Amino acid sequence: MAGDGAVPPEDGQAPGFGDGVAPPPPPSVRAQLLATEHWGLLAARSSTQSEVLTRITMFLTLVSAGLVSLALIGQATDFSEGFGIFAIVVLAFAVLVGVLTQIRVFNAAMDDLMYVVAMNRLRAAYAELDPGIERYFMASTHDDAAGVTQTYYFLGSRRTQVAGSSMVFMVAVNSALLALLVAAIAMALGATTPVVVGIGALCGIVFLLASLWWGSRPFFAFVRDGVPMFPTPAG
Repeated sequence: MAGDGAVPPEDGQAPGFGDGVAPPPPPSVRAQLLATEHWGLLAARSSTQSEVLTRITMFLTLVSAGLVSLALIGQATDFSEGFGIFAIVVLAFAVLVGVLTQIRVFNAAMDDLMYVVAMNRLRAAYAELDPGIERYFMASTHDDAAGVTQTYYFLGSRRTQVAGSSMVFMVAVNSALLALLVAAIAMALGATTPVVVGIGALCGIVFLLASLWWGSRPFFAFVRDGVPMFPTPAG
């Protein structure tokens, strides 16, 4: 009532609180909410990795079947002119599927980075709830590039992390397939052996370098433009 001294709530404010802001939940509730989000991120990350590995397996199976079929058709046709056309078709299809798989692998790599950054941020929230718990974490509580590096490998820096990744693996396989495809086309057009080898190797190397550059751009954009909430302390 107007005469009892109560202040009516303003628009958009919760009744019962003079400033319109609900009190923060107890630490136990916040921990449960953070853990729920953490498990959701872990499930999404696991699903993404499983799907990418399945795609890579399907691609390698296709490449193996294609190469075996080329060997069988070559023996059956005594590597005649028809074999060259068949080889171009098979290699072109393998390259197409390989490029599509490579794009998915690149996207999954950035998705994985996204999940790692999000989980690092959740660990920072755990550390705010219990400041003494951070020393037990092997993974980082910082959501910048240094924190991501620590979470990917707890024991310091590992220089072979990128070289041994699925992204570089897919790029290497696709570069070889593209080189074979270009060489097959050049051979079908009547080019000499040195020209066939040279143009095939050149196209494979160009594709390799261009793919590595294109695939690394989102990560370097994250390092350059990302604004962390919990940056790694200097020193």
